[in-house]
Amino acid sequence: MKARSIFDKSMHFLVHNSIIFTVAVICLVHAILLVMMAIVDVPPLVQFNILSVVVYLFCVLLCKFGHFMPVFVSVVLEVSIYTFISTYYIGFRCATYCFLFSIVPIIIYLGCYLFKGIKRLYVVLLLVLNFTAFVFLYMRYAMAQPVFELTPAARTVIVIFSSFAMVIATVFYSAIYIYSSEVEMTNLERKNKQLSADAQEDELTSLLNRRGFLPLVETFMDNEQSNHFCIAFCDIDNFKRINDSYGHDCGDEVLRHITKLIKREMMGCDICRWGGEEIIIFMKDYDLTVAKEKMEYLRKYIESNPTVFFNKRIYATITIGLEENRDIYNDPEDIIKVADERMYYGKQHGKNILIYEDADDKRV
Repeated sequence: MKARSIFDKSMHFLVHNSIIFTVAVICLVHAILLVMMAIVDVPPLVQFNILSVVVYLFCVLLCKFGHFMPVFVSVVLEVSIYTFISTYYIGFRCATYCFLFSIVPIIIYLGCYLFKGIKRLYVVLLLVLNFTAFVFLYMRYAMAQPVFELTPAARTVIVIFSSFAMVIATVFYSAIYIYSSEVEMTNLERKNKQLSADAQEDELTSLLNRRGFLPLVETFMDNEQSNHFCIAFCDIDNFKRINDSYGHDCGDEVLRHITKLIKREMMGCDICRWGGEEIIIFMKDYDLTVAKEKMEYLRKYIESNPTVFFNKRIYATITIGLEENRDIYNDPEDIIKVADERMYYGKQHGKNILIYEDADDKRV
């Protein structure tokens, strides 16, 4: 079980960091090629590999800031150009055309991540151009005399290294695709086995939904011996902007992350995904003073703990409306409505704030 856990964590890390991992590996490949070309004394390729290493180091920085499109373009262009130049200088028999094949899984995997819908035709176009480039190299240089004639031993080493890079790229991306598919299938099977539970739980966050949440509050309110509680109505600020900027997959990850933070800090409380990015916290046996302190801490805690999504740190905040149960409330939706209105007031007055009383409320 421990070995399985380590494997799952490793694969999870690779899946969510595949782009920066790819860039780092290609940078290492060019560093090795730099040494190899220096040993066989091919100055033009030594110089080009130095330039390539610099390019990929810069791409690592771009990955850190979430600029994946220029990284994708840089990888495709650099590998293609290097293949042409290396074939020209050391010949077709050194098999550096294998680098063209090594970026095929990169084009497919990263291309499908970056391009959505009809734009995925760009992936098909890149694959066609990739194969066309190989055909051109074969027809133009298969029988041509290279500029630098290497020894059979040096040529063999380069062929093995180029082939190895191609195989590793294929295996790596096949592995993370298979793992992602298996995880998705396992999750789907688990959900199918819990249909009855899902009727009262939100599928994305595993929080209670309205159907499962309202009866809990209603039962507690009907208990005259112990019906003291508070309701916090939380809403993630600028959630639409997160979806528009980073995609709905990122929005889902932000929602899951904030849900985990709330669960961690509000143990013993019933938590409901009311709808969209709205979350309600049912705090049994809390008075307003304690609830205020807890909600203010939760607000700051969420503000300072960003969601990490594909090497990008997504900061999000929440606006909270808080109300305690009083004799004037007859059913759960009455108190929830008040908390909702206070949350909405907070949205209109700066966001990332806790509102626990109305403007005309005289309570201390």
